[in-house]
Amino acid sequence: MVSIDGRGDGKSLIRARGLGKTYRRGGEEIHVLQGLNLDVDAGDFVAFMGPSGSGKTTLLNLLGGLDVPSAGSVIVAGDEITHMSARKLTAWRARHVGFVFQMYNLIPVLTAFQNAELPLLLTSLSKAERRRHVETALAVVGLGDRMHHYPRQLSGGQEQRVGIARAIVADPTFLLCDEPTGDLDRKSADEVLDLLDRLVRDHGKTALMVTHDPLAAERARIVLHLEKGVLVEALSAGRPQSPAPA
Repeated sequence: MVSIDGRGDGKSLIRARGLGKTYRRGGEEIHVLQGLNLDVDAGDFVAFMGPSGSGKTTLLNLLGGLDVPSAGSVIVAGDEITHMSARKLTAWRARHVGFVFQMYNLIPVLTAFQNAELPLLLTSLSKAERRRHVETALAVVGLGDRMHHYPRQLSGGQEQRVGIARAIVADPTFLLCDEPTGDLDRKSADEVLDLLDRLVRDHGKTALMVTHDPLAAERARIVLHLEKGVLVEALSAGRPQSPAPA
């Protein structure tokens, strides 16, 4: 279940309360997020939509511990991450968050196997254990036969699937997907969305996805719109309801 009214029961996987983010540009303050509340349960698939500059990626970065809010708090799986030290936050991200990016962010000189293995290099797993994890992740995304290929030898859709394998290889608590289909043709985009849907439905993953694509948003179980720094719930992709009461 997803809630944006701040009245969750306290058992949600992800809880944001009064979340705000303000940037300073010269002498001007730009309020990107303002008093945002969000509850996401384990196993949810949430899409965030909204115009460019509405704060979608900023929200993802705050929930994933890549940025620090100007106000409010973020609690994930019982961990209050808002005031963690940089060192603890790095370890927390490695354990709990799988990131999927629009531009794949693969390293060209590494194979699919080596790219997917990167998050595990921060762990205490042995080489044999890392190999088992990587082989499993690549099999899940349908690239078990491409593990020794380099990014230049893969299609865009296959590169993104390597990116997803890298995101899930450490069995994270949740996935943060920032425009995961934004650089793909429709067929490849649908294949990536099918994969994300299976990860949620069959593997119990929790996924939060930023997208401009209504067809991608339709795959999520709930669509939320960011309007002037505030979340509003959508009846369907592109049809926001009124903001939740304060």
